[in-house]
Amino acid sequence: MPQFLLFCIGGVIGFVVDAGVLRLLVSGLGANAYVARLFSFLCAATATWLWNRSQTFRGTRRYGLFGEWLRYLLAMSGGFAVNYAAYAAVYTFFAPARTWPELAVAAGSVAGLAVNYVSSRWWIYRSEKRVEKAE
Repeated sequence: MPQFLLFCIGGVIGFVVDAGVLRLLVSGLGANAYVARLFSFLCAATATWLWNRSQTFRGTRRYGLFGEWLRYLLAMSGGFAVNYAAYAAVYTFFAPARTWPELAVAAGSVAGLAVNYVSSRWWIYRSEKRVEKAE
């Protein structure tokens, strides 16, 4: 299966985790939707990292487990900035998103997709062949 499709499947998993944790925090615990999104995204990023390391980007590992997870989170920070900006804009200016914050999560997820794929493919999970050519 092509890598990008597998990455998108991981994104769907991440969306479900993100939206579910956000819903629990906001509706179940009364948390602020902007702050809660920081926690839900961290949970989602961890879920997508687990998927991507085992399915999308299989192979030789360049980093230890914890080091890879930290690099993945760092790599996702660019996508998160785009993702969070879209989320906050939709949540703030689109009234239905305040009832269904999952709509804002979906907008953010789509907005950050390309940034996250590129940073994963070319930094975290690049093959040794690509590393040698780049140097």
